[in-house]
Amino acid sequence: MPCTGPDAWSGPEGLPHRLARMSSLSRDDVAHLAGLARIELSDAELDRMVGELGVILESVAKVQQAPTDGVAPMSHPMPLTNVTRPDVVRPSLGADAVLAGAPESEQQRFSVPRILDED
Repeated sequence: MPCTGPDAWSGPEGLPHRLARMSSLSRDDVAHLAGLARIELSDAELDRMVGELGVILESVAKVQQAPTDGVAPMSHPMPLTNVTRPDVVRPSLGADAVLAGAPESEQQRFSVPRILDED
């Protein structure tokens, strides 16, 4: 359902919203956007996208009317916690045990075939 009426494209305090100028999206506008995005659209797709993008712009305009005074910006609606374990030194295998299963080793390192020239 399209936004209509005096408040449909109003920003805070009834001022025109920055999306108000896009309320009448034309087929040429959609073709221009598709060209900028390097998306090739058929005539039928252009016609369909005019309506779909219009609905999207109207929805964005409605969301931007939400009262956000005193609301701190956030990247996620829920707090995120990094789930990593502490970096603690623990006993591990020694070089001899690790290299025991290697086909070849040299100076306590894995030895692998050279694939690049020295150039």
